[in-house]
Amino acid sequence: MNRFSHKSLIRSSLLLAGLLLASVAPLHAQQPLPAPAGAAAYVISPADGAKLSNPVVVRFGLKGMGIAPAGTQMENTGHHHLFIDTDLPANLTQPIPAVEGKVLHFGKGQTETTLTLSPGTHTLQLMLGDHLHIPNNPAVSSTKITITVAP
Repeated sequence: MNRFSHKSLIRSSLLLAGLLLASVAPLHAQQPLPAPAGAAAYVISPADGAKLSNPVVVRFGLKGMGIAPAGTQMENTGHHHLFIDTDLPANLTQPIPAVEGKVLHFGKGQTETTLTLSPGTHTLQLMLGDHLHIPNNPAVSSTKITITVAP
């Protein structure tokens, strides 16, 4: 076999392998895990309407489920994601995206964080994600709260 046909064979094999992987991937897509009835995430503090100064300590609450680090698959568990000045994702069948300064992931199972926010009004909202950062079905999220940070 000459060099040209050997390269062509390798390219064709790689292309075929890529097409096979792409066609199988949807079969293994993660479906959202069910949330137990009554499960809820909530912001323990600060309170809705609070007027604060930096640093802002945000404490996360969870009812009806447990906390587990990202990558740890256990029934009725997940980890927190904090949405700052942004809405929850529209597509709740995909992993929650990480967006610097807007969507923070707490994949080690943290239940609080300390933020430095610009002066002004901000919104905070929590959403639980499973071991793969996918929201449960139904989604376990908090009410969106509004806080004001003093200059």
